[in-house]
Amino acid sequence: MNMLINIAELAGAPGRELPFAFQASADELDVNGADYSFTDPIKVTGTIVNTGTAFRVAGTLAAMKHFVCNRCLKECDEAQEHTFAETFQRGGSEDADITVDGDMVELTALVRDTLLAAQPLSNICKPDCKGLCPVCGHNLNEGDCGCDRFVPDPRLAALQQLKFDE
Repeated sequence: MNMLINIAELAGAPGRELPFAFQASADELDVNGADYSFTDPIKVTGTIVNTGTAFRVAGTLAAMKHFVCNRCLKECDEAQEHTFAETFQRGGSEDADITVDGDMVELTALVRDTLLAAQPLSNICKPDCKGLCPVCGHNLNEGDCGCDRFVPDPRLAALQQLKFDE
């Protein structure tokens, strides 16, 4: 899958913008991780603008992420929306983020990098997920199981051996 935009019609018209829209599968973009996947399609929309000296691409990508919560082991789906913006310029320039040759701008790498960089280090179903009981394995989001989950501080464990005379 190539997300190509032809910038030839924008070349002689500073200030002119061109909208774009693409759909791609997670396999085409190679964005599925070891512990999550994206359901198809991944939607990309935005505009490319001739700024007079460069071409400014700005857009949004929308995807549905499927994963298993790292705390409670529940399967979850999460709608994600991420924005991106990049400057493309013909020839070499330090003002441009990316240099482009010819009349085509390729957005596949930009979309893939935006989606992968936005993924959190851990997959959590909700910010206040309570996880599983370490004693019986009950999902604590569904209610308390009644187990004694008190874990003493190991640095103070020796103090429990002390006996006091009364």
